Amino acid sequence: MLFRDIIYGPIKSRRLGISLGVNLLPLESKLCNFDCIYCECGWNRDNRSEKPRFNAREDVREALRATLSRMQAEGQLPDVITFAGNGEPTMHPDFESIIEDTIALRDEFAATAKVSVLSNATQLHREGVVRALHRVDNAILKLDSAIDATAHLINSPQGDYSVAKVVEHLERFGNDFVLQTMFLRGEYNGEHIDNTTEREFFAWAAVVEHLRPRSVMVYSIDRATPCQTLEKVSREELDKIADKVRALGIECSAV
Repeated sequence: MLFRDIIYGPIKSRRLGISLGVNLLPLESKLCNFDCIYCECGWNRDNRSEKPRFNAREDVREALRATLSRMQAEGQLPDVITFAGNGEPTMHPDFESIIEDTIALRDEFAATAKVSVLSNATQLHREGVVRALHRVDNAILKLDSAIDATAHLINSPQGDYSVAKVVEHLERFGNDFVLQTMFLRGEYNGEHIDNTTEREFFAWAAVVEHLRPRSVMVYSIDRATPCQTLEKVSREELDKIADKVRALGIECSAV
């Protein structure tokens, strides 16, 4: 499922409420430095474009202005403006400027709406990205496993990715972020995957306790996945994970 517009929705998000989506990535293909086995946008290889193109800052600003103006006139403003879309939004070269534009438009048209960014936390070496994420209401940053081998199986990251490097970058936020984790199990390329095992959980919980984010979101598969041999983790299991996080004195939602 690809998002065919710069601004999409609003949709009812199980995590965020009534969400107006912002897609900084190409409208006809996915553009991401992860190739997650559960991604609703499909495999990177199925969505390649000869000319990957980020949506221009000016186009994003004007599309968002038009949508928020219309929603204000209709009296139906969103709870949140969410950066997600067809890949990793923080890869956009003008990400910081776009966040600045978005906050100004939010303040003008929908003062009570939050600004959220769903990110895989791979661009935190860029100072502009870090500054921008500190300005939004919800920097929601992904860590699907605290074990490198599992993270590589689930996320297929490009480049030199390691959990230790992600944790090092996340430490710079203090607790000014939301940690998000997808729990699942199944088979991929002949490998068994289950990030709910005792070994996986204790490694992940140790990272959570070390980072002490503002809150944690745990969730499981809700839509069709490109890897068709995955299994959803039950709500009961998610609730048990959430309870263990809360026992550390950290807010946690299971959605």
